[in-house]
Amino acid sequence: MAKPNPLNQKTLHPDFNGWPGALAISLGLPLLFNVFAYACNSHGCPVSYTSLQPYLDMLNPSHPNYIVPISWAATYAYLAWFGALVILDRVLPGEKVMGTKLRDGNRLEYKFNGKLVHLIFFATLIARYVYTDGAMPELVFVYDHLTELLNVSTVFAAVVSTLLYVIPFFYKNEPLLALGGNTGNPIFDWYIGRELNPRLGLFDMKLFCEMRPGLMLWIVINLAMAHHQYHKFGYITDSMILVNLFQNYYVVEGTFYESRLINMMDITTDGLGFMLMFGDLALVPFSYTLQARYLADHPYQLGLFKSVLIVALYVLGYVIFRQSNNQKNAFKDGHPSTAHLKYLQSPTGSKLIISSWWGITRHINYSGDWLICLAYSLPTGFNTPLTYYFPIFFASLLIHRNSRDEAKCAEKYGETWVEYKKAVPYALIPYVY
Repeated sequence: MAKPNPLNQKTLHPDFNGWPGALAISLGLPLLFNVFAYACNSHGCPVSYTSLQPYLDMLNPSHPNYIVPISWAATYAYLAWFGALVILDRVLPGEKVMGTKLRDGNRLEYKFNGKLVHLIFFATLIARYVYTDGAMPELVFVYDHLTELLNVSTVFAAVVSTLLYVIPFFYKNEPLLALGGNTGNPIFDWYIGRELNPRLGLFDMKLFCEMRPGLMLWIVINLAMAHHQYHKFGYITDSMILVNLFQNYYVVEGTFYESRLINMMDITTDGLGFMLMFGDLALVPFSYTLQARYLADHPYQLGLFKSVLIVALYVLGYVIFRQSNNQKNAFKDGHPSTAHLKYLQSPTGSKLIISSWWGITRHINYSGDWLICLAYSLPTGFNTPLTYYFPIFFASLLIHRNSRDEAKCAEKYGETWVEYKKAVPYALIPYVY
């Protein structure tokens, strides 16, 4: 057993209502996404019971057209995808950045090569499109085996999370553990993640999962849905184009700011357990693509007027999201452009902005992010509630994250945080919340 590390305090107030909440989420979300997979198909979204019944019958293993919830073909494909991205991450050069100071006083080195990885990724897609004359069997495979890929990614996340939970017990010395994932309860600690920064040499597992497999698979699934729509109907709708442009741009544009990830709570505070593994590898690519999945079999034309309105909402959200984040980062870096900003300073020297973007709400960037999310769903119209899962889920996620942020900031800043909340009274929406 590992020698205890005195820097690892026991978690006394676990999030998510402790292990019962962690267990409910770990079982409930994979089940929910399987329901989405079967409830939204070419017969409807959601399908009627009459349309769904043949699919329910095919879940019986004795049925001649048995629907396999998981398969070796999907397993091999997913492992090849994950492995190829690991190789690219390790082989390609990138910007070296030192992370934030850890509790033991050390800083970890991170490498960021997202732009180059995406360049090779898109070049490969274009080459395959030309070589196959647009047939793209890889995209056809993704459409045909989507539920199997979802379940493979879920099992993969669970297996890796289990290894990450167990292995630190056998280190010679206990590594730094996440302060929120050290309750001693195996279910909760497995869910949150025990080890703060699991690494294989210089390969940072947490950062890699945050930035590569799930986000890039999000792009692949969107493209697979557009490809299916074109080959099924002979055209691609303006709504499908907008969904692909909005979401794929969000992923690609993030590579230009990925070095800022080292300041996010996911990296600085959370361990790597099933919460992040499932979220990064399964939740993001398979639930955030519901809009494209719906449009693949249920084409919907927006027309110019609706398209312009939705684009305007997307741009508004992006301006708020990106400008507020850029301003915060520039302020942290001491850039002259932020010299005019008003702020409160804590006894430890930390500064909290109370003007400009950050004088509107305490998490104005979250508000912009949600508007972007809403713009993802609007191109699907209002014929089904399932395509609005994303903004509904994302709102609950942001509210929960806001509460976690507020609790940690109250502990970190003390009385300064009380003053700050008086200066900036709203958390997410001015005059509302």
